Amino acid sequence: MAETGFAPEQRQVLPTILVPAFLSLLSVSIVNVALPAIETSLGAGTSGLQWVISGYALAFGVLLVAAGRAGDLWGRGRLFILGLALFAIGSLASGLAPSIAVLNLARALMGIGSGLLTPQVSGIIQQFFQGESRGRAFGALGSAVGVSVAIGPVLGGVFITSLGPEWGWRWCFLINVPIAIGGIVAARVFLPPSAWKAAYTETDLSPPRSGRRRVDFDPVGMLLLALATLFIMVSFMEAGLGAWVWSLLVLGVGLVIAWVRWELRYRRIGRTPMVDMQLFRTRSFASGALLSTLYFLGYTSLWLLVAQYMQIGLGHDALVAGMIGLPAAFAGAITAPIAGRYVVRVGQGIVLWGLGVGVLGLLLSAAVVLLHGRSGVTEWWLLGTLMLTGVGQGMVVSPNQTLALAEVPLRYAGSAGGVLQTGQRIGTSVGIAVITTIAFSVAASSGWDVALAVGFSAIIAVAGVAMLVGAYDLAASRRERDLGGEGASSTPAR
Repeated sequence: MAETGFAPEQRQVLPTILVPAFLSLLSVSIVNVALPAIETSLGAGTSGLQWVISGYALAFGVLLVAAGRAGDLWGRGRLFILGLALFAIGSLASGLAPSIAVLNLARALMGIGSGLLTPQVSGIIQQFFQGESRGRAFGALGSAVGVSVAIGPVLGGVFITSLGPEWGWRWCFLINVPIAIGGIVAARVFLPPSAWKAAYTETDLSPPRSGRRRVDFDPVGMLLLALATLFIMVSFMEAGLGAWVWSLLVLGVGLVIAWVRWELRYRRIGRTPMVDMQLFRTRSFASGALLSTLYFLGYTSLWLLVAQYMQIGLGHDALVAGMIGLPAAFAGAITAPIAGRYVVRVGQGIVLWGLGVGVLGLLLSAAVVLLHGRSGVTEWWLLGTLMLTGVGQGMVVSPNQTLALAEVPLRYAGSAGGVLQTGQRIGTSVGIAVITTIAFSVAASSGWDVALAVGFSAIIAVAGVAMLVGAYDLAASRRERDLGGEGASSTPAR
C-alpha cells in the first residue's frame, strides 16, 4: 500500500459503505422539491407534508447512538445490511404509497433503516482504516455527503420534469430500491469477515448470573437517550404548534441529565454503558463533537434559505433553485479527500482554515444579495461565492470527524460515531428552526434580499463560536505537546 493510498481490501470496503451512505443523505434533500407534486397527487395538507420530512429525520436521529452500539457489540456488517434492507423496503413503500399516511409511515421506516446503517459507516472506517488512510476514507465520506445534499434537489427536479408530477415524485423514492439491493449484495461479498463479528472485549460483557457472561447492551441508557433526542428534535421541528411544544425541550434536557447520571452509575457498578462518559474527558472527542454540532446548527439551514430566496424571492423554479448549489457541492467533493489526506499531519489547523473560508464565502454572498440589481450584480454571482462555502465544508466536516474519533477505542467506534451524528441531527433541527424563523420574519417586512443577508449573518455568528472551540482545542493540544503530556504522544497533530 502506498503511504497515503488504500490497500486492496480497503478499496473494496470503501465504495461498499459509501454508496448506501450517499443514498441515506440523498433522501433528505431530494424530497424537498417533490413536496408540491406529493401535495397534488395525494391531496396532502401542510401537516402531512411536514411529516414527510420530519418523520424521516426523527427516526434517523433517534436511533444513531443505539445503532452504533449495537454494531459494536453484534457486528457492524449485520446492522449495516439490516438498515439497508429496511431502507429499501421503506423506499419501495414510499414510491407506491396510496395516501399521505402510508407515505409518512414508509418514510419513518426509511429513517429507521438510515439510522441503523449510518453509524456502521463511521465504525467500519474506524475498524479497517488507520492513520492517513482513515483521513482519506473520511474525506471520501465527506465528498459523498456534500454531493448528496446538493444533487438531491437537481435529481428530484429531473424526475418530476421528465416523468411528470405523479410518477416523478414516486421515482424520487423508487430509485433507492435497486441501488440498495445492490448494496446488500456488495456488503455480503466485499465486507471482510471481521466486519460481521463483535468488536467488544471482556469488559463489555456483564457479570455472569448463570455461569455465562453476556453482551452488555445497556437498554435503559438507550431508551433514555432515544427519548431525549426525540423530544429535543420535536420541540424545534414542530415549534409552530404553540408554546406548549417547548415543554418537550425541557423534558428532553431533563432526560439527557438522567441519561448521563445513568451511564455514570452503570459504569460505577461494573457494567459497560452504551456511551462511556470517559470519552467526553478526551479533549479531541469532546471538542470535535461540540464543533460538529455547531457547524451543522449553522450551515444546514444555508441551502434551505438559498432555495427559498431563489424560488419565493426571485421566482425561479425548483430545478434552477437546486442548481445554484452544484458548484459548492463539487468544490466540497474535491476538497474533502484532499483535506482528509493531510489532516493527520496538519491537524486542527485544516478545520480552522475551512471555517474561515466558509465565513468568507458567506460574507461575499451577503454582499451579493444586498447589492442585487446594482452595477450588474445578479443572483448568479452566488455560484462563485457559495462555492467557497463548499470548499470550507470539505475542510471541516470529515477532517473534524477524523480528529474527533482519533483516540476513541475501537469497541466504542460505532457509538462514538453515533454521538457525533446525533449532535449533527440535533444541531440541524435547532438551526433550521431558529435561523429560518429569523429569515422568514425579516422577509415579511424587508424582502428576501435583506432576509438572506440576515440568515447568512446568523450562520456566520454560529461559525464564529465553532472557530473559538477549534482554536481552544488547537491551543490546548500545542500546550500539551510543549509540556510533553500524554495526549501529545498518542494523538495526531491538532
